[in-house]
Amino acid sequence: MGNTTSLFWERYHKTPIVGIIRGQANETVLKIAEAFEAAGFTTLEVTMNTAGAAAMISTLRSKFPSLNVGAGTVCKLGDLREAIDAGAQFIVTPIIDETVIEHAVDENIPIFPGAFSPTEIYKAWSLGASAVKVFPATKLGVDFIKDVLGPLDKVKLLPTGGVSKSNIRSFFEAGAFGVGMGSSLIDKKLVTAGDYEGLKKHFESVKDEVADFIRG
Repeated sequence: MGNTTSLFWERYHKTPIVGIIRGQANETVLKIAEAFEAAGFTTLEVTMNTAGAAAMISTLRSKFPSLNVGAGTVCKLGDLREAIDAGAQFIVTPIIDETVIEHAVDENIPIFPGAFSPTEIYKAWSLGASAVKVFPATKLGVDFIKDVLGPLDKVKLLPTGGVSKSNIRSFFEAGAFGVGMGSSLIDKKLVTAGDYEGLKKHFESVKDEVADFIRG
């Protein structure tokens, strides 16, 4: 599992932006993943409240072996088990559930739990979070990231919720370890229009915003 985890991080650092898929049909997800991979993105999350999420994760794992494929909106142990059984390589939660975090840590699966306050952030980190998803990030802003990292400078923060092409760079400048992006990355208009070439270009333009922060 150690080698698998190091491969996960190697891929993650190439483009530290987690793309979040929620509520899309299976066929659409495969086309999104194709554009995602072609644009040089590496880490894709399917939320567990998407219909057929487990099957999607399993399919993505087999069809896109060069991607990190994970599960989001994992709120309880049952979700975690279902996600891991489907082949999820990382776990994202919107909240802190100690049992979920501890089980993921025990199984050496990267986990990004959601937290809002400095106390929650530190608690998630202390429980063994790989990075803490600061959620919802727009309600807190870039200065919050900077302020939290003053005293909690060892904690890795992954702002999610409201991160867009226009502000992504400022989050990295503030010291973010990466970001999570949903609808601002997986552009609904382009997806609805079936313009996957346009989507790929959009992905590339987002990546270009933070090119000088990418270590991979």
